Amino acid sequence: MSETTAAEAQETEAMTDEYNSHDLTGVLLRVKPVSRWRPSYLRALRQGDFDGWAAGALHPDDAEKFVELDATFEEIGAFTTAIMEASGEAPGKSSARSRSSRTTRKR
Repeated sequence: MSETTAAEAQETEAMTDEYNSHDLTGVLLRVKPVSRWRPSYLRALRQGDFDGWAAGALHPDDAEKFVELDATFEEIGAFTTAIMEASGEAPGKSSARSRSSRTTRKR
């Protein structure tokens, strides 16, 4: 029986259902599936707190890489859009209950 190397263990961890890999400026980062994000992660993303979002939505090691990469707004936008589209979510789509399209009037 052979021992698992650190690189093999990291690759196995990256391939589990716990994280999906997405490319940011040529670097693969591990991201939790959108269905496992907390509302605070999405709120941080919408408010432009990318470091706060990364701390919650990315693997801890990759959150540090995300900050070090210092990507542009355009690159981060493309990255987060790809993540959401891969999960079937449209960027900017709210999970909040939608209002009725029918208007009501007082009598």
